[in-house]
Amino acid sequence: MLVLQFLVTWFMFSTKIGQQIINAISAVFNKLIEFGTIGIDFILGGIVKTEGESVFFFDVLLLIIFFATILSVLTYLKILPMFIKFIGGAISKMTGLPKVESFNAVNSIFFGQSETLLAIKSQFDHLNDNRLYIVSASAMGSVSASIVGAYLQILPPNFVLVALPLNMFSALIVASIIAPVHVNKEEDVVDVQEVTDDKSIFEAMANGALDGGKIAMIVAAMLVAFIASLELVNWLIQFIFAGVTLQQILGYVLTPIGILMGIAPSEVIEASGIMGTKIVTNEFVAMLKFEPLIDVMSVKTVGIVSVFLTSFANFSSIGIIAGTVQAIDREKAVSVSGFGMKLLVGATLGSILSATIVGIFL
Repeated sequence: MLVLQFLVTWFMFSTKIGQQIINAISAVFNKLIEFGTIGIDFILGGIVKTEGESVFFFDVLLLIIFFATILSVLTYLKILPMFIKFIGGAISKMTGLPKVESFNAVNSIFFGQSETLLAIKSQFDHLNDNRLYIVSASAMGSVSASIVGAYLQILPPNFVLVALPLNMFSALIVASIIAPVHVNKEEDVVDVQEVTDDKSIFEAMANGALDGGKIAMIVAAMLVAFIASLELVNWLIQFIFAGVTLQQILGYVLTPIGILMGIAPSEVIEASGIMGTKIVTNEFVAMLKFEPLIDVMSVKTVGIVSVFLTSFANFSSIGIIAGTVQAIDREKAVSVSGFGMKLLVGATLGSILSATIVGIFL
């Protein structure tokens, strides 16, 4: 898998075909963003914005609704499930990992943490603690395709797109080292739940739109809570240390890791602060703090930090995963709660691995 990561990164960054693929995928996303913007403008036609002004909720978060709709339709048409099963099976053969874990890793690229785990709920009886750790780490280490469009509005597209396959492999690599598994061939059977109960394409569109709306509102609510809390913490810190922020403290703490990842010493404290902010809050909070620095920092630092930010590895994800497992199997939820911090450490190490590999090619 490590060799595959280097090959994928080299192909996407160092070959003309790879660049063309990135540009083509970016063009598709940009076109979809245009279509989504038309829908947003229709419902917000009475709201006048100053030229050049951007409202994050309108211009970024509401796009999630459209992308979730497309994802739901592709799932209903069996296009995504077929693709996921094929790639998951190929990874299982190449790596020797069980099929369920491989399927789950690919599934995590397209669906959120809850949906990914719900898709394999029929297999939970067969998952011991180590296998449960791997599927949970994959869910936390990846991102949902429904919010990739929102990421592309903030971060450079080429780094976001390369992070998707790299994070899938990184989560499996790190999780397999932390929690090794061996499954007999007789037990290694993929029996996944259908990821959709929709009876028609119109029902799929409607359910996708509703799911996207929920995600947009959840992200908006979390941003209000986390950004306000971050400002409160900074205000309290400055009572003791004038001019010091939590981001700066985290920057100093993570500086050794940032240097090992390849970030320039002149930028490492600020960049590490952004990465630390993502761990203690969420990726959107960190991205919004990072956005003004993208044109100022070097391409290498921007690439490393962007790839690191493109994952769900943060404290709030522990609660999301534990809550999802609780709804599936109460006994398994106890195990997940027990290794919650280890889960965050593993997923964060996966993000560090992906970002470091990208930094080598910049």
